[in-house]
Amino acid sequence: MGVSERRGVQPDKGDKGRNEGASRRRTERILLSIPIRVEGQSPRGEKFVENSRTVVINRHGARILLRHAIASGGALKIENLAAHRKADFRVVGPTGPADPEGGEWGVECTDEKSNIWGIEFPPQTEGAAQAMALLQCRVCNKESFLPISMIEHDVLSSSGLLTRECSTCGRKTQWSYPDHTVVATAAGPDEVSAAAERASGVDQRMFKRASLRLPIRIRDYYGGVDLTKSENVSKGGICFMSEKDYEVGGGILVTCPYNAAGHSIEVRARVVRRQVLSGNSQKIYGVQYEQVPLA
Repeated sequence: MGVSERRGVQPDKGDKGRNEGASRRRTERILLSIPIRVEGQSPRGEKFVENSRTVVINRHGARILLRHAIASGGALKIENLAAHRKADFRVVGPTGPADPEGGEWGVECTDEKSNIWGIEFPPQTEGAAQAMALLQCRVCNKESFLPISMIEHDVLSSSGLLTRECSTCGRKTQWSYPDHTVVATAAGPDEVSAAAERASGVDQRMFKRASLRLPIRIRDYYGGVDLTKSENVSKGGICFMSEKDYEVGGGILVTCPYNAAGHSIEVRARVVRRQVLSGNSQKIYGVQYEQVPLA
């Protein structure tokens, strides 16, 4: 079964209370499969051309399926094979977790006057509410109230991170919704156990935590796979150590415990804590499940 057959289109639920403007603007979404040809580059700089399709379109963007890996902030050229129209797009980020058959990505047209889809959308009323969100740079922790598009809202609601210019850092960095309880600190090797306690991010009033070292698998929305072990676990989340970099606020998929030869259950989760261990390359991560897995 191909990637286009196995991925169903689900209604957008959005993030209630985060952004009323984004909810109003989502009325422009159209669930429409349009055949497209995509030209771009992989994160390693390898050029590719792939025939695929859209999942959802809107006035200035779309969610598309791709087998090839791409990077947030990258450039794509997309041709609507039905209408024979081309336009330049930028990659906003993943809107669904990647797997060996491909992933789902949010893209936006860089020319607002282009109408690659050949569809007449209702005119935008002057002075219409602009969707805004409070975002935080994950490098310098600067917070800004910024305008976001519908596709950016989709990416934030799934992978949890956007690539945007930071005036303080002077470059493109990762942004997400702020978590005012998160502090990146350095811990000594003798403080691993205490750091794991602090990093777990699990409310002790809700879930009992057990110190268990279980084999786990972590997958990110870009297709990366990390095999490691837990430091502690609960029904609400886990804590683990890894040399890989995961941004606070980022979405991941967790299999705990993981058995390569048997049946394993994968659940969506979000990184809520990150602590750097001094003296080595390991980091301790606290993760909360987005939905408590069944026992």
